[in-house]
Parts: sequence; structure tokens; C-alpha cells
Amino acid sequence: MRDPILDILEKCKTLAVVGLSSKPARPSYGVAAYMKAHGYRIIPVNPNEQSVFGEKAYPTLDDVPDAFEVVVIFRRSEFVPEVVEAAIRKRATVVWMQEGVIHEEAAAGARAAGLFVVQDRCILKEYAKRFVTDGI
Repeated sequence: MRDPILDILEKCKTLAVVGLSSKPARPSYGVAAYMKAHGYRIIPVNPNEQSVFGEKAYPTLDDVPDAFEVVVIFRRSEFVPEVVEAAIRKRATVVWMQEGVIHEEAAAGARAAGLFVVQDRCILKEYAKRFVTDGI
């Protein structure tokens, strides 16, 4: 059986990162910087940022004018439902909740709308497991 996360990482190259911070000490910054360095386009989604990595930041997913496939969520679990609803409206294909982020009801709603859902997993670690042979 084909690895669905490998498929996502190979095919989906635009990531809308909800909760992306411009502060290098924040996990969202490190993860997004790594993914950007490995060929992914990063769209910052954070009402408190103007831009991150030279990309214009948007207050919400609904404000992003460009298409994106994956919504990577760096927000507390209680904020997940509103992000998932926006991901469905924006026709994303994947909702990716980072480590520690779990919301079963929102995940079920995303799946019912046809999105692939990953919960409680780090996209950087999943990428590294599949593509990096000499460690992170």
C-alpha cells in the first residue's frame, strides 16, 4: 500500500501555515523554514505578522488569494474547527495538525468534505523520515 503522507509531500508543494511566527525561536518558524528550504512555498497565515520569509502574511485562510493544497496548523486545538472550516471553503486537499494539535470533530468534518487529515504529527519530521538519509 502506498504511503499517503509520502504522496502528500511529493505532490503538494504549497503550504498555508496557520500560526506561523516570524520569531526564529518558535517551532512554526523552524518547521516552515525547513520546508521552504526543501522546495515548498510557504504562505504565512497569522494576523500578527506582516510577512515571514519575504512572503506576505494573511490574517486568515479566507484572506489568502492564492491556491494552496496543505493547511499546516500551529494553533491550539480549540482553534482548529474554524481553521478546518476555512480550509474546506478554500478547497485545500490536506489539513495537517502539528504535534500536540488534535481535534477529532474537526478532523471528521474535514474528512467528510473530502480532505485528507493528519493529526498530532510534525510535517518536518515526516518529511525527514522519508527524504533525508543523513538525519535532520
